[in-house]
Amino acid sequence: MPRGRYSLHDPHDHTPLGHEHFQCATGPSGWRYVSQITSPSGDHAGSVDLALDDLGRPVRLELHAASWRVRAAALDGVTWVRTDPTGEHATEGNARAHAFTGASPAFLIATTRLLRLAPGAPPTRVRLVALTPPVLAPLTVDQSWALVNRTAHPTDNAPLVVEEYQVSALDTGEQTSAHIAGDVVLDAPGIELEDLESPPSTFA
Repeated sequence: MPRGRYSLHDPHDHTPLGHEHFQCATGPSGWRYVSQITSPSGDHAGSVDLALDDLGRPVRLELHAASWRVRAAALDGVTWVRTDPTGEHATEGNARAHAFTGASPAFLIATTRLLRLAPGAPPTRVRLVALTPPVLAPLTVDQSWALVNRTAHPTDNAPLVVEEYQVSALDTGEQTSAHIAGDVVLDAPGIELEDLESPPSTFA
C-alpha cells in the first residue's frame, strides 16, 4: 500500500500550492486513493477519496476544497452533486464524459487505468469533467493521451517500470507529460513526488 507525499505547485509560475499526503491500494475490485491536502502554511485545505472499479471507472469520488464538497460517480456518463457547507447552493450535474480530472495526482492514475494504453499506439481521445480547487466548479474538457515510453529501472527488489504519457488539451493544443510508476505519479505538471514509504503497487 503506497503512502507518501506530493508537493503541488502552479505549473506555470511554480508558486507553491501545498502538499498532498496520500495512500492508495489495489484490490480485486479496483483501486482506491485517499489523501489530505495542506496549504503551504500547513493548514488543512481539502481531501480526496476516489475509488475505481476494475475497469478504471470512478465508482465513488468525494472531494473537499475550501468550503465546497463534491460527491460523484460514473452514472449515465458521470454524475455529481456540488454543495457548500449549508447546502443552500447545492447543484446536481451530469455529463456524457468518461471520468473526472482535477488537481490531484489521483486523477492521472485514474485516467491511465481507464484507457489502458499500449506503447506506440495512436493517441486516444477522452472526455473528462474537471473539478479543480478552490471552488470545484465542473468543466468538461477533451484530452488526447498517448503512452510514449515504458522503461524498466533496476532496483534492489523487482524492476521499477516507469511509463511516460503525453497529454494534449484538444481545445488549446497544449502538450504536457507525466511519468507514472504503477499507482504513483513521479512527476507531472504541478506535481512532484517528495516522499514514498513503500514501492508503488502494480496493476494486473
